[in-house]
Amino acid sequence: MDPATQNPRIAYFSMEIALEPHIPTYSGGLGVLAGDTLRAAADLGLPMVGVTLVHRKGYFRQRLDPEGHQTEEPDPWRPEERAELLDRTTSVNIEGRRVLVRAWRYWIRGASGHQVPIYLLDTSVRDNSPWDQTLTDYLYGGDRHYRLCQEAVLGIGGVKLLRRLGHHELTTFHMNEGHAAFLTLALLEEEIGDPDLERATDADIEEIRQKCVFTTHTPVAAGHDQFSRQEMRDILGRDSASALEATHCCPENVLNMTYLALRFSRYINGVAMRHGEVSQDMFPRYPIHAITNGVHAPTWTTPAFQSLYDLRLPGWRHDNLYLRYAIKISLDEVCQAHSMAKRALFEAVETETGSRLDPTSFTIGFARRAATYKRPDLVVSNPERLVSMAGNLGPIQLIFAGKAHPQDEGGKSLILRLAEMSSRYNSDRLRIVYVPNYNMEWGRLITSGVDLWLNTPQRPQEASGTSGMKAALNGVPSLSVLDGWWVEGWIEGVTGWAIEGVGDDAGSDTESLYTKLANTILPMFYQLPEKYAAVMRSCIAINGSFFNTQRMITQYLTNAYAPTTESRRLGFEKA
Repeated sequence: MDPATQNPRIAYFSMEIALEPHIPTYSGGLGVLAGDTLRAAADLGLPMVGVTLVHRKGYFRQRLDPEGHQTEEPDPWRPEERAELLDRTTSVNIEGRRVLVRAWRYWIRGASGHQVPIYLLDTSVRDNSPWDQTLTDYLYGGDRHYRLCQEAVLGIGGVKLLRRLGHHELTTFHMNEGHAAFLTLALLEEEIGDPDLERATDADIEEIRQKCVFTTHTPVAAGHDQFSRQEMRDILGRDSASALEATHCCPENVLNMTYLALRFSRYINGVAMRHGEVSQDMFPRYPIHAITNGVHAPTWTTPAFQSLYDLRLPGWRHDNLYLRYAIKISLDEVCQAHSMAKRALFEAVETETGSRLDPTSFTIGFARRAATYKRPDLVVSNPERLVSMAGNLGPIQLIFAGKAHPQDEGGKSLILRLAEMSSRYNSDRLRIVYVPNYNMEWGRLITSGVDLWLNTPQRPQEASGTSGMKAALNGVPSLSVLDGWWVEGWIEGVTGWAIEGVGDDAGSDTESLYTKLANTILPMFYQLPEKYAAVMRSCIAINGSFFNTQRMITQYLTNAYAPTTESRRLGFEKA
């Protein structure tokens, strides 16, 4: 079937979607999850469409000076080189102005040959004012005013443009985080046939609820987008603002995008078992389910392991559960594939930073957004102890990477500290490297090429985390705080190890981390390599086979998109 003639039933809205490493329409985990979700939908042949903004100037390109000071510059891309400009436009009312919105279409082709269209909304239209033309330029750029205007374009403009493009058969609108929650206003206007949304009844709202699914990713109240009543009225207009106030989405005179999404969704979920529990405590009036995140297995498996799986586990690309049978792969083959991944990482690190790493040395990876709650510096809080440990047990290498948000001075300070330590500790016993401009490409290299994946967030601020899942696909075990997905993926000494500190005590976490390294992990790596290889293999068989987007999206299909009793009527039988 020509993909242009297919009728998607699910619209997946996300402020960021990672399509390719060098299309900078993502900043981190949220966007990578969105891209992996849509890749899995294409693999499974699901009738789905994605909606995001074009972000033609990207998130930002990170530059680090020799001392580790971060500066940011635009990371532009040319959508005309990767996507197709469509000839339909729509408009969104912003501050009383009619802002035109067009779209670029990008296709994701799955293993089945099925294609999922992604629409990248764009306000860079000649008839718009110069400022309005910039609204879809930067991901998470600008101030609160810019952000609210962007969210109106994504939610309201996204629904309107889907209709202009002929997508009238949509039955489910999935909001990946609250950024897209204004889509509920566009659906409500459709339902009542009148822009005066104050006319909406409880029955009208219930009709919208039956169409909407909401995934929350933020376990901290301060992380949810909030705007003042005045900002809401100025940008959206009186009718929309009054409707939002009437539907109780503005507690304490503040528009909370999460409350808007909660109010209008029939199915709500967190992204891990523990995160579901935390979210339920945050929003006790709403039933919060949990669907644990996953990663797209073919995307994040390094070429060496892809070849090994193709040889030993034929069919794993179409059915990720076949990775369960990795337990039968010989340890020598696992180690050989890992050595190739490690070599590829080290070559890239030397090219980028000039640092030459030793492939026989134990190497720890930590790469994610540089934020204080993630505590990347926990492992180096007592560097002399690490030096002593390395002298007694074997050399240690640490590879760090990650961007700090331009306005996050705490995150920038962390990078400075780690960069300073990389200059100070550069010996045969302890070597520290910080890789700049972390992106999907570096994510694939680091998660597959290190010997241990480290994750040290403050509990319970890790909603899910997916980097450790990518590592597991490549036989890399985790040493992690028991939060997010690791609560479910952790089997001590089998899939990795837990940092078992007490409460929020950083000192307690540090002591547990160092104790596990000194007493268990380093001795096993250097003295019992076959035992360490067995842990690597178990990561693949136990965690790789489960923590993938194929399993995840099947759960969405069963529980959120199309309950079993309705699946055939909604046209999901092919899935």
